[in-house]
Amino acid sequence: MTAHLPFPTEPTPNSWDRGGLPAWTYHSEAVLALERSSVFLTHWQVVGHVSDLPKDGDWLTFDILGERAVVMRGQDGVVRAFHNLCRHRGARVVDGVQGSCRGSIVCPFHGWVYNLDGTLRGASRPDSFGGIDREKFSLKPIEMELFHGFIFLRFEPGPQPPVADLLAPFAADFAAYRSETLVSDGPSRWITELPVNWKSVRDVDNEGYHVPLAHPGLQDLYGRDYQDHQLAGGINFSRGAFGDRPGRIWSVRNYIKLSEDPEGLSPHLQKAWTYYGLFPATVFAFTPEGAQFYHEVPLSAGKTRLTGRLYRYAEETRQQRLARYLATRIDRDTSAEDQQLTIWSNESMASRAFDGFHLSDLEYGLRAHHDRLRDLIPVMALSDPPPEADIARRNAELLDRR
Repeated sequence: MTAHLPFPTEPTPNSWDRGGLPAWTYHSEAVLALERSSVFLTHWQVVGHVSDLPKDGDWLTFDILGERAVVMRGQDGVVRAFHNLCRHRGARVVDGVQGSCRGSIVCPFHGWVYNLDGTLRGASRPDSFGGIDREKFSLKPIEMELFHGFIFLRFEPGPQPPVADLLAPFAADFAAYRSETLVSDGPSRWITELPVNWKSVRDVDNEGYHVPLAHPGLQDLYGRDYQDHQLAGGINFSRGAFGDRPGRIWSVRNYIKLSEDPEGLSPHLQKAWTYYGLFPATVFAFTPEGAQFYHEVPLSAGKTRLTGRLYRYAEETRQQRLARYLATRIDRDTSAEDQQLTIWSNESMASRAFDGFHLSDLEYGLRAHHDRLRDLIPVMALSDPPPEADIARRNAELLDRR
């Protein structure tokens, strides 16, 4: 059931280096510090969907590697992103994952009050400051963009173009899925923490070579047709078509019976689960019943938070709801299987017996991800680790030689 794709993809080279990143890069805090400044803070991160903020004053938070963001819908209906730091002494102006404010934001530390557009309404005891210019003390904005309903931000300028340009090859697909009309599936956020480096999570997710053996549910559903595709600019697409067989596993068999495509899907989206990847660590996954995004948030060199949000169609029928439940069961099992693979893979990096990667053509997506990291942080190409205290200096030297 191979389908024609409406966007250009990059073929796997006939000859390529089948190695990957050296093991030491998975256990270095100095490398993570470089990834913080050169990868995570300077590249687009997805934080939610406009449906997560249905009312004025609704907000979401997003924390990563010491930076804190709050995304809020203002009284004018506009969604904005700010640093989640009070301009007085840096306290969080909102605390938690998600919530709502009534007309204003009140810092819980000293009671500074902000309007929903981030402007300072007033400081408590303003006379104690000897006069204060409110215009100079608005919440600091963060660069933010919307793409078919999804909310993206980045904390610092970086090499990626605007989201609409970056994801332009996928615009027609997101429109066909009507992603702008998706709604939050109740308390939609999920969180899991693993004792691994974030790259180990991405290594597992960036290839489908392991699907036939490691994921019996996915193999039963679409494993015969699953393919990964690389595109220019650090984005990728994967697709698995189903329905050619009835399925042996109970959840798969009944899902196939119940799943129905919404109207207007292009041929390559019909009877398929599709995945849209964005460097460094974000994936959007669509099924006929709804969508989710997930990504990795590094907490340290050896600890990673996996998190994402689930969405459905507002006009969901009972049949769609049942199919979505079964899809969630299949995906839940797949996630548990991947988490174990991630732990095993990350553990291997500490072994003296580990000789590095030797990749299949079916794992070229993993290599492409590693190449992009090496391009941003050239010290990661060194086979032998420099002393931890010298890694930043060596990386700066390598960048200067370009």
